Amino acid sequence: MLDVIRLGFSEEIPGGDRHEEFSLPPGPVDYRTAWDIQRRLHAEVVAGERPDTLLLLEHQPVYTAGKLTADHERPRDGAEVVDIDRGGKLTWHGPQQLVGYPIVKLPVPIDVVGFVRAIEQTIIGVCSDLGLQTCAVEGRSGVWVRRPGEEDRKVCAIGLRVSKRATMHGFALNCANDLSWASNVIPCGIDDAGVTSLSQELGRRVPVAAVIDPVAAAMTDLVAHRTSQRAS
Repeated sequence: MLDVIRLGFSEEIPGGDRHEEFSLPPGPVDYRTAWDIQRRLHAEVVAGERPDTLLLLEHQPVYTAGKLTADHERPRDGAEVVDIDRGGKLTWHGPQQLVGYPIVKLPVPIDVVGFVRAIEQTIIGVCSDLGLQTCAVEGRSGVWVRRPGEEDRKVCAIGLRVSKRATMHGFALNCANDLSWASNVIPCGIDDAGVTSLSQELGRRVPVAAVIDPVAAAMTDLVAHRTSQRAS
């Protein structure tokens, strides 16, 4: 069982969201506030007090820096960066980017890389159903648009941490969000590739509202499969 919590968004989404349940105002969620909620839910999942949980939301605009972020990769204009305890480097979150935080107990033996690869394949499937062919790139996490003669472009960033067998952090799928932020940093520390969005690649606006149901369903299937043999 996966409890999918839709938390806060810039536009109306199918079925509404649960921001009031968490005493939040409507709209995209402040990063630090969501981080506090994520940690609380993680503790409950670890303690067996709640089922595996997926938070789906949009953030207010923010840069976050994983443990490997170098000083020269931070915003060139001095914009605020929230340092966090996931792997990876610098990324951006903001309205019309679908962020997913799976808080999931992994089976023993723990295979974090395998779970990341499974999330990649899940998002690749969602993109394919929308009409966009994407792929994984060896040695680089996330989901990419890769075409001969063109620069590789990341459409979904992925960064996870595991604590007490349960995952934290997750993925960020660019739907119809602003991409100008990428000119102010070195996204994910990768200076020989770009970033893109579903809307930019498909030539039509693809809002979070059009993607959230397929992502929720695909992640529910993924978690059911990955945890079916979970050790107690």
